[in-house]
Amino acid sequence: MPTITPKRPLRLIQVGLGGFGRNWYQTKIAPFTRVATTGFVDSSDEAMQIAQRTLGIDPADCFATLDDAMRERECDAVVITASLPGHVPNALTALHAGKHVLMEKPFAPSVAEARAVVRAASDAERTLMISQNYRFFPAPILAARIVSEERLGRLGVVHVDFRRDHVAFSEGRKRHYQLPHPLLADMAIHHFDLMRMVAATDARRVRCHSFQPPWSHYNDAPAAEAVIEMESGVVVTYRGSWVSPGSVTPWAGEWHLEFERGEVWFASRGDDTPGADEVWIRRVGKEPKRQALPAMRYVDRSGSLNEFVNAIRDGREPVSSGNANIGSIALTYAAIAATESGDWESVER
Repeated sequence: MPTITPKRPLRLIQVGLGGFGRNWYQTKIAPFTRVATTGFVDSSDEAMQIAQRTLGIDPADCFATLDDAMRERECDAVVITASLPGHVPNALTALHAGKHVLMEKPFAPSVAEARAVVRAASDAERTLMISQNYRFFPAPILAARIVSEERLGRLGVVHVDFRRDHVAFSEGRKRHYQLPHPLLADMAIHHFDLMRMVAATDARRVRCHSFQPPWSHYNDAPAAEAVIEMESGVVVTYRGSWVSPGSVTPWAGEWHLEFERGEVWFASRGDDTPGADEVWIRRVGKEPKRQALPAMRYVDRSGSLNEFVNAIRDGREPVSSGNANIGSIALTYAAIAATESGDWESVER
């Protein structure tokens, strides 16, 4: 894979300047000195005008299509922060033009389309990375080490709980209330991806039930419970809800891992900083002990962006490459299929 000299910042074009895209630029891309943004793309005039006004973007650097932007501005890579319908078309456009791609999750609306994007990246010999930003926090990184090093013996069972209270309707979340499968398709992919990371194995099959509490304002079920069998034999239980009256969990959830010789508890991404992360170990017959966490310079989406730049410069496959992330996409869509079939669904990568 061709490498890029470290003597200059990686040149980016950003696609997608809605609220999330603007936050990406303002809090992650603009402060990151290893990249330089040469152009911005959004098909919405309104979104572009808001971005120009709030972010101080030069109108001369703004374009309606990625093709227009790449024709007028030099770039090494494209960062796609658009909504899901814009992911695959813009990724293919960028890859066919020989650009590296970093994109938001879920990166495709189907496993087949995800495979097509991965093939395009392979054919172009370019980096394709998915920003699974929950990976870039110290607690899940330490938990994954405990599993891989078998510090407590073999892992057998994992329990994951996620609770948020979005009961009260707010105009700012209006689009979110209208999403199909708002928990499984929009949020649980973070947790499913962490399951694969921490347990170091892909999922084999899943059974899932989603439901609509009577106080919910969501159009579709905002809560679900699932049982996931991993290829290693590990069993994962998952409970998630956007409308829980219970105590709020951190965004990455609360995790309980059971091993041969003890237990691990961890929580992560409580406030988008590593300060809220914690990991506890209890060996059989002993008291729980809080663990020291690995130091990290870049976390969350900054961690994704830093890994993307490093992978390109080093000419290696990044953490959460498009190819690797197919396992998370496949588990997500298998869980959705299981809610519709009422039966076990195989996870087809």
